[in-house]
Amino acid sequence: MKSAVIIFPGSNRDRDMIAALTNVTGTAPLRVWHTEPTIPEVDLIVLPGGFSYGDYLRAGAIAARSPVMADVIAKAEAGIHVLGVCNGFQMLTEAELLPGALMRNAGLNFICKQVTLRVDNNETAFSNAYSAGQVVDCPVAHHDGNYFADPATLSALEDSGRIIFRYANDNGELTDEANPNGSLNNIAGIMNDRGNVLGMMPHPENLIESLHGGTDGRGLFESLVNRIG
Repeated sequence: MKSAVIIFPGSNRDRDMIAALTNVTGTAPLRVWHTEPTIPEVDLIVLPGGFSYGDYLRAGAIAARSPVMADVIAKAEAGIHVLGVCNGFQMLTEAELLPGALMRNAGLNFICKQVTLRVDNNETAFSNAYSAGQVVDCPVAHHDGNYFADPATLSALEDSGRIIFRYANDNGELTDEANPNGSLNNIAGIMNDRGNVLGMMPHPENLIESLHGGTDGRGLFESLVNRIG
């Protein structure tokens, strides 16, 4: 599986993502600077976490208008798989590749901890290595992870199975206590209607080997290998 990680000013999880992709796929991804007008032919494009442009204006808003994003959008529309994690999820909503918006956390505090996710749809390119309803651990580190969308958009996401990950407790229950940022419907990760673009706030790349304290994040990358690798 050929992949590319886009690097923006302020990206700080790009090396973690590169290490995860290399570890799971056996092939190091290409590093693409945000001013490049085009991306080489790959199977997967990743927008990593961080604080692009210092989160000025809105988190991900300036990065979403970087030169490379025109090609990210074009390739996504052509069916190439795109993964946005944390700041990358924010970019995907700002670029309108995914609906909704990521707002300030409900408590207005930066959150950095390990949370529990429930896999709601395991039939996608990003989740097929998991079981339906499986509960997994995953770290989060964000200040603007509160997912919001209008009622019609939420209904469409729910009805079409495009909510892939939700914040849940250890029993898989969707509780307010398990929701770290106030996201509507406990949403942690969503997919576009075509099924080739996923945005999620938690960081699966930081939980892929035992030295990390767990391997629950590997399933996302193994899913991509299963489907497109």
